Amino acid sequence: MARAEHMGKGLDIAEMSRETIAKGSKSFALASLLFRPNMKRYAHMLYAWCRYCDDVIDGQNLGFAEETPSGTPHIPQQSDLDYLRRNTLAAMQGGEVEAVQFEALRTVVEATDMPDEHPLDLLRGFEMDVQGRRYDTLEDTLEYCYHVAGVVGVMMAIIMGVKPDDEDTLNRAADLGIAFQLTNICRDIIDDAEVGRVYLPGDWLRARGVPATPEALLDRQNREAVWDVALQVLAEADRYYQSSGPGVRRLPIRAGFAVAAARGVYRDIGRVVRKRGTEAWDVRARTSRRRKVALAGLGCLQGAGSKSMFFLRLPPRPNLWTRHAT
Repeated sequence: MARAEHMGKGLDIAEMSRETIAKGSKSFALASLLFRPNMKRYAHMLYAWCRYCDDVIDGQNLGFAEETPSGTPHIPQQSDLDYLRRNTLAAMQGGEVEAVQFEALRTVVEATDMPDEHPLDLLRGFEMDVQGRRYDTLEDTLEYCYHVAGVVGVMMAIIMGVKPDDEDTLNRAADLGIAFQLTNICRDIIDDAEVGRVYLPGDWLRARGVPATPEALLDRQNREAVWDVALQVLAEADRYYQSSGPGVRRLPIRAGFAVAAARGVYRDIGRVVRKRGTEAWDVRARTSRRRKVALAGLGCLQGAGSKSMFFLRLPPRPNLWTRHAT
């Protein structure tokens, strides 16, 4: 994307953040209405920075692709990653920045004592796309999911009041982000392949006779085998959704409602992919508005029930990918 379009130095940071989330994620904007005012403000600012970084790397505007001069898919550039890293470090270290989104990050870091490692971990996820990294195993895919989504869960948990050294609770927040990203991967298999990306574990594809290449995923003759792998990945996502659930009890009650509601709504995308079978990617998998409302309500009830267990120890996380362990 054209970075200059997002300079906006005279733009109020909070207003910019509200506009970004309203245009970029209606679901998250709705869920954030349950947050206390300061929590909502910082959540919007973090989202604005994350969205901007993602758009710079992917050549998009609020998640929508922009045309390249040649009409070919955008290829992530090292120069864009260098720009993001330089300005992110400046934001965290009190230096000059080149866009208002980095001022938003600076405000969040200063207000919440956010450790520098977390924003930098997100940039490592973008680095994987710049490098064109291959994902040959489930471990590779899970590492990517952490860096582009799990760490966002960690940062959001800190904004919601979880202490930066509360590793157990932050691991549950990472689990939810990983589950979200695994769901995204399964929803977007064909869209990703069309821009040259394969995030499904390569060994799982090869075990079903499908090369781990964009061309093979786009070949409709392989659609049933690809769907089988998607089902396997969705089953893995369910393990992380399950692990993330008890972490809700460690959040303030209104934030817990929002997270539990989002968890239920997003998990339902996997149900849609499963139900559609090999036609899962003919139309983008979505949850109907009526079902979203019902699932959000159920999530809120589950969130309320979990508060009665606040003082219980969180159950173990057996055999799950864990940050800092790689």
